[in-house]
Amino acid sequence: MTIDPRDPGPDYLAFWREYHLCTLTTHRPDGSPHVVPVGVTYDPGAGLARIITNKASHKVAHIQAAGPSGAAVAVCQVDKGRWATLEGLATVSADPERVADAVRRYAERYGRTPGENPDRVVIEIALTRAMGRG
Repeated sequence: MTIDPRDPGPDYLAFWREYHLCTLTTHRPDGSPHVVPVGVTYDPGAGLARIITNKASHKVAHIQAAGPSGAAVAVCQVDKGRWATLEGLATVSADPERVADAVRRYAERYGRTPGENPDRVVIEIALTRAMGRG
């Protein structure tokens, strides 16, 4: 079912607020998919999904290789028969305020604040599509 990523409805949004690990799919230089587990926060008001990670990760390298306009990515979470996918264009930011905001959101969703990491960046996904079934 297609969902408006900026106005997803209460059940879809509630699912994204539950504790679920997710997957992020990026593309390697040869075009093959690279799928890794991540924690994701969803901000429909801003039209963004956020992932905190290390700047030296493969996922960051794949996104940066796409150039400044961003890389097409998808994040997904599954719980038994329920699933939700967010798609969009991902960019990477090392801006301290954006990283701090992403860490705060992560702590809200996952119930723990990650330790300090001077190499932390935030992947911001400008959402273009949402799908799911609850």
